[in-house]
Amino acid sequence: METRSQWGTRAGFILAAVGSAIGLGNIWRFPAVAYENGGGAFFIPYLFALLTAGIPILIMEFTMGHKYRGSAPLTFRRMNKKTEFIGWWGVLVAFVISTYYSVIIAWAISYAYFSLSLAWGSDTEGFLFGDYLKLAEVPGQVGSMVPGVLFPLILVWAIVLFILYRGVSKGIELANRIFIPALVIIFLIIVVRAVTLPGALSGLDAFFKPDFSQILSPEVWIAAYGQIFFSLSIAFAIMITYSSYLSRKSDITNNAFIVGFGNSGFELLAGIGVFGILGFMATQANVPIDEVVSGGVGLAFVAFPAIINEFPAMKELFGLLFFLSLTLAGLTSLISITETYVAGMVDKFNLSRGKSVLFGGGVAAIISLLFATQGGLFFLDVVDYFINQFGVAFIGLVEVILIAWILRELKGLKDHANPISDIRLGSWWTISLGLITPIVMGYMMIGLFKQNLTENYEGYSDTFILFGGWTVAGLALLIGILMSMTKWKANVDENVDYLDEREAK
Repeated sequence: METRSQWGTRAGFILAAVGSAIGLGNIWRFPAVAYENGGGAFFIPYLFALLTAGIPILIMEFTMGHKYRGSAPLTFRRMNKKTEFIGWWGVLVAFVISTYYSVIIAWAISYAYFSLSLAWGSDTEGFLFGDYLKLAEVPGQVGSMVPGVLFPLILVWAIVLFILYRGVSKGIELANRIFIPALVIIFLIIVVRAVTLPGALSGLDAFFKPDFSQILSPEVWIAAYGQIFFSLSIAFAIMITYSSYLSRKSDITNNAFIVGFGNSGFELLAGIGVFGILGFMATQANVPIDEVVSGGVGLAFVAFPAIINEFPAMKELFGLLFFLSLTLAGLTSLISITETYVAGMVDKFNLSRGKSVLFGGGVAAIISLLFATQGGLFFLDVVDYFINQFGVAFIGLVEVILIAWILRELKGLKDHANPISDIRLGSWWTISLGLITPIVMGYMMIGLFKQNLTENYEGYSDTFILFGGWTVAGLALLIGILMSMTKWKANVDENVDYLDEREAK
């Protein structure tokens, strides 16, 4: 039997999986999505989506990695040789995400430094796009390298590749044991300060006040499933890879529930903090709360610096804590994303971990330089949209249909998970994966294709959308297929259900 790295403890795996799930989107995406889709009422479809898609897919991927004991490509190959390309497709999507995700973390590091002197000034939007990013005038222009992004980007990659080089238990696990508690403590301080600001209660009222009329809208339910899907790190190789390092007696379903609810708990915490602060901003500006609600880059790097400027005291400290929280959330996710292709190369080409980290991480770091140029923000925007919608979401749909409908692997996975899990899988799990998730995800994908074939995302030019969006998403699939056609350098087709093997001994 082949030797494979393992987590030092169950807690180490859970912290790493939660660290992967908790990312920038929890802080700057979830609060705005919840507010725009019914406020407190949004938690009903959100919880339903978590229980019928998020946690069931987590259980499925944890079980796949645990049973077949390999990276995503190796796991899919061992399940069925014809499906290896799906594993590589997920790995290539993760590779693309890592190239621009690292740049956003670099921005957060820069802003943590800027916060010490409130260097962004009163015009926070002008500072971000002009002084800091030196943004190109036309999407598609590359322009020169931006030193303020380049240097922290080098630091980001140095940290991540060093941690990955150290391995699973001494690198990834140890880093998450430090980063995740630090992130939670820092964000709790932010939330406590946020809810004590003048006007914070009006922001929280806007966030939690339910608009039950919106629950009848299909778009709200699609938004709930989309949020769960994109926030849990499912369907692009991460959770399969991480679970392949579990020991043989790990409780799979319990782990999945802990990770799923841990991620959602942090999203709720983020919503409280963000809307407490937005309520303060609306009060200071004497405008309705809906005029200050935003998400994404605008919330983190334009709205928040503007809000920090209005703080009655300790502006610099609050700014430092906020951008440190973004940095930590980003690093834990980037570590997991990069591990997917490091593990894939180790398995496929029988390389040492050091060589895989150097080659895979090195190539990703070089490509990430594109996003550190003057035109980087435009490239980042379009690549992020297309690789998430037509990479992550599409893989999720294909993966669930393949396993539930074509290969009919749900029973085998259930039989593997139940003997070692406290929470036994039954009809809830099979109905969720065999019926509910494929229908909802299929509806989402049909709508996305229709929308993007009739109008260009953000009004970008046809050329920019073609090469920056569709081509990138298409190449992830194409290269994945080509990778699956190359020969394996090691014997990977033996029986690897190591639980059965060890029990037999």
